[in-house]
Amino acid sequence: MDADTAMDMEIGDGSSSYSSSKRLGIKNTIQTNFGDDYVFQIASSQEISTLAVSLSTNTIKLYSPATGQYFGECKGHSGTIHEISFSIPSSAHVICSCSSDGTVRAWDTRTFKQVSTLRAGSSQEVFSFSFGGSSGNLLAGGCNAQILFWDWRNGKQVACLEESHMDDVTQVRFIPEKQNKLISSSVDGLLCLFDTDGQIDDDNHLESVMNVETSIAKVGFFGQMNQKLWCLTHIETLSIWDWEEGKREVNFEEARSSASDRWNLDHVDYFVDCHYSKVDDRLWVIGGTGSGTLGYFPISHEPLGVIGSPEAILEGGHAGVVRTVLPASSSHGGLASAKGVFGWTGGEDGRLCCWLSDDSIGADRSWISSALIMKSQKARSRTRHHPY
Repeated sequence: MDADTAMDMEIGDGSSSYSSSKRLGIKNTIQTNFGDDYVFQIASSQEISTLAVSLSTNTIKLYSPATGQYFGECKGHSGTIHEISFSIPSSAHVICSCSSDGTVRAWDTRTFKQVSTLRAGSSQEVFSFSFGGSSGNLLAGGCNAQILFWDWRNGKQVACLEESHMDDVTQVRFIPEKQNKLISSSVDGLLCLFDTDGQIDDDNHLESVMNVETSIAKVGFFGQMNQKLWCLTHIETLSIWDWEEGKREVNFEEARSSASDRWNLDHVDYFVDCHYSKVDDRLWVIGGTGSGTLGYFPISHEPLGVIGSPEAILEGGHAGVVRTVLPASSSHGGLASAKGVFGWTGGEDGRLCCWLSDDSIGADRSWISSALIMKSQKARSRTRHHPY
């Protein structure tokens, strides 16, 4: 990979559509030769200052978050990589990934070598994984209508839940600060809450079921005690749940239209993610346009659900659907920048973008990867609205 800086793009902090919106800027570019690859997900490790990027070529590439310098790549998966995370207990230099090839793999980011492989079975795909349990060494994997559990210390499978979901399990998440509790989501439209203490089974460890009524794409926790759950679906609706009570508090069935009404840019076509600031106790939904512009729309869920005007706009970096957003601040931070960097984004245009906050436009920390790529008609036909 060439890491030559191409100072061919400069975007200032032009006037915003809304005086309260923060307009983000990009200063210079770095060629990373993604070619026709999609960027699926970006993950970071603050301990070792590394960005990991999963691509549609079933590889993981590693970069410097500050400069975009390319470090190397991890290759081994034979199917789509659905999730990556620096979350392995006591292993700062190890990144974990799961794939349609039915494996969960661990990679040493110093050598780019695979150091561990867990197999779900020849007929299984692994769409999501999460570390938790009372010891922190329980690994849950969301598969084809199953949830598998392994003891990470010895790699042995310790449980299989196969009666709770009827379709692909899109997400599994252990609840922060309540690591024995696990939430799963599925294409079948159900959210399931499990207690993972003891010998895990469907009969005795399924605590509650919440019916979203449509295929679920992504979930996450928020609130001072992580007592709330946000839920994004494959038809681009958003709902807010109290997972302890097992009830839906707000349902944004027309979330895209509501967000679109809050700015004068293109219609919001999809949602990428949600971001929660524990410091401010605020939640944003991140919406995108087909041309690659993103907006951070604040969510007010009490007493009535309202989507507000965007408080940050990321415009000019992408030329297609954005698949992933990684804020520079930790999951507990607000929309403030970290050392002048607001965050990173990646998408179907093969670009990896680093965004500056509007008060740091002069800094040399913002970069964007690769030139614009013209997609073939075949590539254009691939849609993010496939469940994964």
